[in-house]
Amino acid sequence: MSRIMLKLTTKPIPYPVEVHDRLAADAKTILDCYPQSRSALLPLLHLVQSVEGYVSGTGIGFCAEQLGLTDAEVTAVATFYSMYRSSPTGDYHVGVCTNTLCAVLGGDEILATLQEHLGVRHGETTTDGSITLEHIECNAACDYAPVLMVNWEFFDNQTPESARALMDSLRAGEPVTGTRSGLPVCTFRETARVLAGFPDERPGATDGEPGAPTLAGLQVARSIEQSPPQHDSAASNGSDR
Repeated sequence: MSRIMLKLTTKPIPYPVEVHDRLAADAKTILDCYPQSRSALLPLLHLVQSVEGYVSGTGIGFCAEQLGLTDAEVTAVATFYSMYRSSPTGDYHVGVCTNTLCAVLGGDEILATLQEHLGVRHGETTTDGSITLEHIECNAACDYAPVLMVNWEFFDNQTPESARALMDSLRAGEPVTGTRSGLPVCTFRETARVLAGFPDERPGATDGEPGAPTLAGLQVARSIEQSPPQHDSAASNGSDR
């Protein structure tokens, strides 16, 4: 008879005092923004993710402590949303869209190329800790397919060659600019802190010009507003009778 070995989880190790105190001060800043404290759970999860690169058991406990919730309640939320990581994440979380349109336009090929180039599979991190690779669902950017995201920054109209070059630039520490924001990509932990609601420290973050794809819909809307209304002459004639 085969035996199934169960690995029991251990009680999470608390944050060091200085880390806990710093997080508690940041948590108070977040909590002060919400009339109902539990509404702050999502940004608090981003906050603890900015410390360890994922939401650990220690982070779960910290959020529960701040909000008067149970660890189970916090865990239920943290495991529901895909932007919260359950395992350590590299400096750059790279998500390749493999949903229908991106897939048929080259997303599957891009993912296969990056898996071979980086030596990792879906959900794994490179040995140098720089890149965590995943295939992800639709990014609502089908008109610029195939797309991939680096720490939630869009990179549109990708090819296997451009994606491979992008990975090399990231690992070399070269500045890399997303398609939409026009700003250099920051690390995963830095991104998590911004998502928690704290200021984006990148130069030009508050006054930079968005990329062309971001403005495309606005420009179309403005062109429609400025165009004179078109009337069907036959319909107009008929309505006058």
